[in-house]
Formats: sequence, C-alpha cells, structure tokens
Amino acid sequence: MSDAVTALVAPFPSRIAAVWFRHMRVYTRNLFSNSLPPFIEPIIFLLGIGLGLGANIGRMQGLPYIQFLAFGLLMTSAMFTAAFEMSYGTYIRLMFDKVYDGMMGAPLTAIDIMVGEILWCGTKGAVFTASVLVICLVFGTLPLGWVLFAPVIGFLTGIMFACLALLITTVVSSINNFNFFFSGLLSPMFFFSGVVFPLSNLPSFLLPVAEIMPLTHPVRLVRGFATGFELVHLWDLACMLLFSTVVGWIAIRRMTRKLVE
Repeated sequence: MSDAVTALVAPFPSRIAAVWFRHMRVYTRNLFSNSLPPFIEPIIFLLGIGLGLGANIGRMQGLPYIQFLAFGLLMTSAMFTAAFEMSYGTYIRLMFDKVYDGMMGAPLTAIDIMVGEILWCGTKGAVFTASVLVICLVFGTLPLGWVLFAPVIGFLTGIMFACLALLITTVVSSINNFNFFFSGLLSPMFFFSGVVFPLSNLPSFLLPVAEIMPLTHPVRLVRGFATGFELVHLWDLACMLLFSTVVGWIAIRRMTRKLVE
C-alpha cells in the first residue's frame, strides 16, 4: 500500500503505536523467560564485582564503588536489551519469520515499522533500567532522589542503541555476524565507557575514543544524579540525541530499501 493511501487509513502515531503494541503482545507471552536473564545479569555483576571488588577499592569520583558501578549498570542493561532486540530480533523477523512481509501487507509503511520497533526498544531500555534501579533502591545501593528519573535516560539509551543495532542489521550477511557486533563493539564499550572505572584512568590518547563511544554519554549523564550536573552533561544529552537522529535516519533508510525490495 502506498504512503498516500496509508496516511488516509490512520495517522502516523497510531500506526507506530500498532507496531509497538504488536511487539509488546509477543514479548509478554513469555514474559518470565524473556525478562529474567537480562534482569539478573547486571544484578549478578553488581553483587560479584561491586561488593567483592568494592571492599578493596573504596571510592571513585566521590562515590562508594558499588554505587559508582550501579549507575553504570543502569545504562548497560538498557544498551544490551535494546541492541539484542534490534539485531537478532529484527534479523529473525526479517529473514526467517517473514513478519515484516505480513506487516507491509497491512496499512503500514516501512518507516512505520522501523520507528515502532525503535520506540519499543526504547521502552525496553526504560523498563530494564527501572528494574535494576528498583533492586538497587531496595538494597540501598543507590540513594533515593533524582535517580528516579534514570528510566528516562534508559529510554533514550535504548533508542540510541536500537538505531545502532538496526544499522548493523542492515549490513550483516548472516545472523552469526552479530557476534562481532556484541564481542567486538558492545563488550569493549562496556569496559571503556566509564562503567567500571572513571575515564580519567584511561591513557590520554584513548580519551577521544571513549568520547566517541555512545555508552559514555548516558553513563556520565545518569551519574550526574549523584555527583551533580555540570555543563558536560548537556553535551552528553546532545550527543545522544544527535547520534540517535543521524544513525537512526541512515538505518531506517537502509532497512526501508530492504523491505521494499
């Protein structure tokens, strides 16, 4: 169906909401098995590294180490869940299950489908950030206060990594190629974006590389809830929005060509 006809059927917000709702219904059918592993992993890391190593490290950037680490894990949970959904999930829907073939037969455009998926990934990022946050608050790892707004940053982080994962999905030739994305990009990003130690500990020549890494900005931004906001946090927010806009636009255009073809 053409874009002009589609526009007469339902407004754009309704169409992307339909895509979002479809993914929510599918995801919640197996809610326990879908949500437990990504929810438990950061908690195990927090307990194993934060408590064990934190007893020997003391404080980082004025925060107890377990608290320093917890702020970073809020964002990594959003990163991994969004990246996984928009890489493996999207590829399977595209190449194996042929879900998009059926959706394109409905009054939906390729842009509707991809924007709906990106917003769904942002929602998952917010939900998993909130889940980890609740555990941290219950055990007293994080202080109650402005940190309650962390799921908003998790939503933006989920969108940002959904856009990146969608771009990767448009260039891989096999589902096995995602191993390079996770092991070669996301895993190093986990360790060199200020999650487990401050960026100031990096050699000076690696600092520009760390600033390029998308994860650096939400981690530093959410930690500002405890350390206090500075001008650099506006830079972080601007980088997140710019990255999502540019990379998302490129990825959606590439995926649109795939779906139309």
